Amino acid sequence: MTEYGRGHGSEPWHPEDPLYGDQGWGGRQAAASQSPYGGQHQHYPQQPQQVHYDDQHSYGGQGYGGQQEYDAQGYGQQDYGGQQHQSGGYPQYDHTGGWDTGQGPAYGTNPDPYADQQSGYSGEQQPDYYGTPEAYPPPRPPDRRREEPPQNPDWDPGPDQGEHAFFAGGGDDDAYDDDYDDSRESRRGRGDRRGKGRKRRSGLACLVVAVVLLGGLGGVIYFGTQFYQDRFGPTEDYAGDGTGDEVIVEIPKGAGGNQIGNILKQAGVVKSVDAFVSAQGKNSKGLSIQAGVYTLKKEMSAKSAVELMLDDKSRNNLIIAEGRRNVWVYEQIDKRLEQPEGTTAKYAKENWKDLGLPDWANSGSDIKDPLEGFLYPSSYPVAKGMDIGDVLKKMVATADQEYEKFGLKAKADGLNLKDPLQVLTVASLVQAEGKYKHDFEKVATVVYNRLKPDNTETYGLLDFDSTVNYLKGESKLGTGSVSDLRKIDDPYNTYKIKGLPPGPIGNPGKEAIDASLSPAKGDWYYFVSINEDETLFAETNAEHERNRKRYLEELEKSE
Repeated sequence: MTEYGRGHGSEPWHPEDPLYGDQGWGGRQAAASQSPYGGQHQHYPQQPQQVHYDDQHSYGGQGYGGQQEYDAQGYGQQDYGGQQHQSGGYPQYDHTGGWDTGQGPAYGTNPDPYADQQSGYSGEQQPDYYGTPEAYPPPRPPDRRREEPPQNPDWDPGPDQGEHAFFAGGGDDDAYDDDYDDSRESRRGRGDRRGKGRKRRSGLACLVVAVVLLGGLGGVIYFGTQFYQDRFGPTEDYAGDGTGDEVIVEIPKGAGGNQIGNILKQAGVVKSVDAFVSAQGKNSKGLSIQAGVYTLKKEMSAKSAVELMLDDKSRNNLIIAEGRRNVWVYEQIDKRLEQPEGTTAKYAKENWKDLGLPDWANSGSDIKDPLEGFLYPSSYPVAKGMDIGDVLKKMVATADQEYEKFGLKAKADGLNLKDPLQVLTVASLVQAEGKYKHDFEKVATVVYNRLKPDNTETYGLLDFDSTVNYLKGESKLGTGSVSDLRKIDDPYNTYKIKGLPPGPIGNPGKEAIDASLSPAKGDWYYFVSINEDETLFAETNAEHERNRKRYLEELEKSE
């Protein structure tokens, strides 16, 4: 049959089937006299039919093993023309809001319209399918399908059965939703395992959500405020020139404003890095702050800190000038570290091997001070509380780095010198003998010419007063007569010993080293400076004597 809701498909139609009466639009069965498609049904005479069973039941119009007939259900007694229905037939809708079954009042007044209906097929008594706990619940008329409160199951579905763990509560505060699902799917497959409805969120869960939201809002406000203060707010700064507590800070080479500001902040001098960088930028000389040790005060305004660092009085740097001997350096270290006189000299003599000298240093046993020439002229932080060894190591390390740049080791052979130490020794002589830097290259040439084996002017002797002054620990212009000087028995006495002294006689600077590596071309063996602007060079001794007379004349004029 092809009428809507009734066909040869697999849908069950027995009244006792739990799905009976649940077909059609909106879950209701179409009326017998009204088409679900909006038109009236035609009246067809109903032919009585019989159902033959081949030891099998027929469900939903599908016969198993034989021909199917429907008189057992009463479908054969239905009248599509609006006549009374027999037992088991469809009730007729009377268009007044109720269902007319032909046997009694509509569902609204009859407590159980199916009370008198017989079950079974072809008159056979069938077992009661609703009499066991495993059965489906009996169907209800469409207008009586009202929701009943679900029974509490004896098991808790848990989060994985549809209940969210966060909102799973307990106790009497939980309530079920009214829209309990009594759909076909739930009735067909779940049976008694109709789980709980969705629980309302408990007050505790709502409180937790509120706290989380408020906490997040507070975090946004806090970090937003911090961002604004960092970018647009006033920088934190102390006021005034600071407290009476002194602080010694060391600024390394190449340090910029941020690094200096951070060092001062860590020492408690300034309150913030930004304040120092701002003050440094506002000072016209702020970018000229040099590396070194500074004596400052705690809790200074950034402006005061910058001004004090630009004042030489705040610097505790030891500046080693070109040509200074180690004796002078040791004395300055003792004073700045507030150590007894001679402490640094003694330490250097006893520990020179542990201070990082290059492998080519101290090549002779006659060297008076192994560190001579290796305390490179520069500015070094030296202040009270520092370690002597650390101070000396820093100076030696600086010298080693600079000498590596000059390439002393690689250039020694090209100058007919034995090793880099002799190059350094020549540079120390140029530094000591050359009164003015513009004469350094010619002075270096004089040194190399006097060292030549075929020298017939001085016969291999340097005859430098600077070496005699070094061995005596003096710095005099007049060292005595030549005859007297040749009597001094000392490896550093170049009036008596041919060749170079055992080691440097001071700490040469960059210009003296460059001149020693690149001497001028010439045959000069003598030189004398008659004033600040002029040094006279000579190739022979006779010419040199004439130059010396001019020197004495200039000396008399200046007196």
